[in-house]
Amino acid sequence: MYFQLSLFVTVMLVTCYAQSLDKCAGAAGIPGTPGQNGLPGRDGRDGMKGDTGVPGPMGPPGGQTGPPGRDGLTGPAGAPGLQGIQGMKGDIGPPGLPASMDDELQHQLVNMNKRIKKLEGVLFLDGKIQHVEEKILATDGKEVDFKTSKANCENVGGSMATPTNADENNAILTILKQHNRYAYLGILEGATPGDFQDLDGQRVNYTNWRKNEPSGKGKENCVEMFTDGTWNDKACNQNRLTVCEF
Repeated sequence: MYFQLSLFVTVMLVTCYAQSLDKCAGAAGIPGTPGQNGLPGRDGRDGMKGDTGVPGPMGPPGGQTGPPGRDGLTGPAGAPGLQGIQGMKGDIGPPGLPASMDDELQHQLVNMNKRIKKLEGVLFLDGKIQHVEEKILATDGKEVDFKTSKANCENVGGSMATPTNADENNAILTILKQHNRYAYLGILEGATPGDFQDLDGQRVNYTNWRKNEPSGKGKENCVEMFTDGTWNDKACNQNRLTVCEF
């Protein structure tokens, strides 16, 4: 078999050579034995993410409930409800001890008085306040108009200094000399020129006018004290030292 095949190929080659080379066509050879498969290739790169698909149709009623959504934003506060009916008055409790028999209260009062005395002593030494009879006089060292001075004294639980006798006048004078400033007193001129009243509307019984004062004749409605202790009627829009009494 092998010999016959070789002879056939030799004859074909001789014949082809005898003819023109461009007309000679070779015969197809016998297919070779298939080779072994190669190793598998590596995975290719991931492609681009596709577009989101169209939502599917809603499921039938009674289907499985999906997971709860996220909490929404807090809504505005609602209107207040109607006031409820007032409850019944409770029973009166047993009477407490009188203050004089309440040991705890008395102890607190004693400690409070000690603290106040210490504070007064410190302020006295510092020259911030003056004590006369039942009054305590104090200043913040600021100069303002009459209206502001009155409001400042009231805001701290006092009122503008209003001397009712020579001792109180001298106590105010001591503060004025320390600051070398004039001060408004808690006195105003009434509807009648020359009729001066305290801040409660009561006519003043004690005065210490400087010679030829008051002279404003209804045009100077406030009263100031000079650094010699005498008084003068003055317009209320000037800045003077604030002195309060408690």
